[in-house]
Amino acid sequence: MADVGLTDEDLLRRVAARDPAALASLYDRYAPLVYGLARRIVRDEDQAEDLVQEVFLRLWNRPEVYDRGRGTFRAWLLSIAHHLAVDVLRRRRREVSYQDKLAGPETDDPMDTAVGQLEGAAVRSLLGRLPPDQRRVIELAYFEGLTQREIAARLGEPLGTVKTRLRLGIIKLRALYKDGGG
Repeated sequence: MADVGLTDEDLLRRVAARDPAALASLYDRYAPLVYGLARRIVRDEDQAEDLVQEVFLRLWNRPEVYDRGRGTFRAWLLSIAHHLAVDVLRRRRREVSYQDKLAGPETDDPMDTAVGQLEGAAVRSLLGRLPPDQRRVIELAYFEGLTQREIAARLGEPLGTVKTRLRLGIIKLRALYKDGGG
């Protein structure tokens, strides 16, 4: 390999100049380390491999983001891998949580199943009585597991608006529930 004697910063400058051989050298140098970190976090070989590709794709697309004054190239690359891996875990958690909420509680007792279905139907009925903007925010927060910031970004709304809609929707749901509105 001709790039063995070059520093990370030398190779990074060449990546910024769109030199694929420099990217390949950085990949050879750091892919095993990035993979190891990703694998430890996501605990899935295929997802870890995908994360390695995503890390180096980001490097190729935006090498100028690296700031030498904030740390080493190695630390920066690993921080990208860490953030992407945590995002995978969050998505996984949301998907499982959403599926659990849709499926309802697992039980062998027919009475528990019937009560759970009735409660779910009552909640859906009450949600249907909310203004659409409040209902959407509650669905995103509780059924998809999004944070208020993520909801604001998805809906293109200010964070304060999302917080207000969520608070007002929950207050209205409580009032409807107390009034036996289900």
